[in-house]
Amino acid sequence: MSNPPLTHLTLYDIASRPPVESTCFATNPWKARFALNFKALPYQTIWVSLPDIPTLRSSTLRLPPTRFFADGSPFYTLPILHDPNASPSPSPSSHDTDSYSDSDSDTDSDFPPSSDLNNHHHPPHGIRGVLIGDSFDIATHLETQYPLSGTGRLFPPIKDLHAPPSTIQHTKLLIPLSDLRAQSPHVQYALFNNQVDALFTAHAHLMAYSMPLDPCTAEATKAEFVRRAGASSWEDFALDGEERDVMKMSLRDALGVHLVGLFRRDGSGPFVLGGRAT
Repeated sequence: MSNPPLTHLTLYDIASRPPVESTCFATNPWKARFALNFKALPYQTIWVSLPDIPTLRSSTLRLPPTRFFADGSPFYTLPILHDPNASPSPSPSSHDTDSYSDSDSDTDSDFPPSSDLNNHHHPPHGIRGVLIGDSFDIATHLETQYPLSGTGRLFPPIKDLHAPPSTIQHTKLLIPLSDLRAQSPHVQYALFNNQVDALFTAHAHLMAYSMPLDPCTAEATKAEFVRRAGASSWEDFALDGEERDVMKMSLRDALGVHLVGLFRRDGSGPFVLGGRAT
């Protein structure tokens, strides 16, 4: 059993329209927040504007990205967790099972390069502890570092954990996914997480145009989304009429026909494992 942490952990999340505590919408940071709350760990949140994330990740914290675009350029995003109570691995590997591989060479991407590390990263000099830069890796770290804290285990044994495939093949939102953690000690959960991530990412166009963006950086954020998608303007992300109905039907079928079945297997409670949250 790990002792309770002596120092607050720090979660880096994406800033949204004020009041940010009520409007924060980024799904992957929310996964990390739920895991921290589930484990009842003390933490603070640092809100980062979308245009500042590449600098924070690559220059300030020197943390490699965990997702790449199809052309190989890095997609710097959040969450990031800083755990000052944990000890970093003595010898980081040259490959991050959850991250992208970067070099010091120049790139055509707007995002600066970073260096290769494993999924528990040494913080810059003067900052103790570890940095973790992906929501699934954050949950894995919390389970390992604080196994008996909070409500219980984040990854209890479970059978036949599968998510439905998406029927949406094309979307204007070019949001890359993290690699599957095939070597994870919780590989079935890793596969499920990858499947659900792909499912909701495929339908993210439903909410993109209405994201509660931080007004201080909204125009820069919109311009970056337009650039990534090769769109002509932000208005291209508006989804109306038949196109929206088709995407809503796809999401409804994926959730109602497939995913909801997981919650009906055990009627003793509202969770996948009945009365036991995971």
